[in-house]
Amino acid sequence: MEQLEVGLDWDDLRYALAIAEAGSLNGAAKLMGVRHTTVLRRLDALEERLGARLFERLRSGYRPTEAGELMAAQAREMRPAIAEMQRRIVGRDLELQGTLRLSTAFVAMLYLLPEALAAFRRSHPGIEVEVNENSSLVDMSKRDADVALRMNRLVPEHLVGRRLGDVRMRVYAKRGQAGLPQSVLPVSDLCANYPWIGFDRERRSRFFDRWMLDHVPQTSIAVRLDLLHPAVAMARTGLALALLPTLIEGHEPDLLPVSEVLSDVSTPVWLLTHPDLRQTARVRAFMQEVGASLQARLEAAP
Repeated sequence: MEQLEVGLDWDDLRYALAIAEAGSLNGAAKLMGVRHTTVLRRLDALEERLGARLFERLRSGYRPTEAGELMAAQAREMRPAIAEMQRRIVGRDLELQGTLRLSTAFVAMLYLLPEALAAFRRSHPGIEVEVNENSSLVDMSKRDADVALRMNRLVPEHLVGRRLGDVRMRVYAKRGQAGLPQSVLPVSDLCANYPWIGFDRERRSRFFDRWMLDHVPQTSIAVRLDLLHPAVAMARTGLALALLPTLIEGHEPDLLPVSEVLSDVSTPVWLLTHPDLRQTARVRAFMQEVGASLQARLEAAP
């Protein structure tokens, strides 16, 4: 009997696995960073090649069929090996060219990285840097990023890199705004007598969340935001005081510091990569050159 061979590649399985894990086209599209129409097109083509239906299309979402469950299970088993192979192949790359994926926080991209990235690109025109702004640490074992710049006291033990310095914080007000302080005052006065831009009511995982919850009365919060860079935008309106990194100084002329640097609310900055990638030429160059530039920038900040 003639045996039918079906040509599949890893991308086929990645798309189908994303649907199985997300339960919908839109959810899979977010995981893959594409449009939902792309996910649907890839799924339709895969099912046609296999001659099997992988998902039941329901109003509540996409539910794997028996064939879909088998496919998803096999893809999950394959994923770590594929990721390891990709890391090892990339890790042998000795050329200063190709794509380097950088994951970092939004506020770092706004106030810390631009000049260093521009200088790196000018020095290495063969390297294309892709920046993914994300507040959480991506999974480098899956090649979601080659390098990560993170502001955190603790970093995963399986990653390698260097501590570049610390992000320090102060309280800021809009310059010239009536009802807000225009000179440096004790923190106790600022917390007791002025409105504030706040963050999460209960979250304590981030260094600035903890400080706000420990120092600023909940009744003083005028508006709540999820991240630091929206807080900069709100502080420019003059609505309230904001706890912000000193990196903004020189970039935000409308804001002036109204506290000293707060010694109890600094956090380390790390430049990290996966051990399999650290000898890759473009990763090594990025870690050395951008790392040195950022270290100098952090040391020069107030």
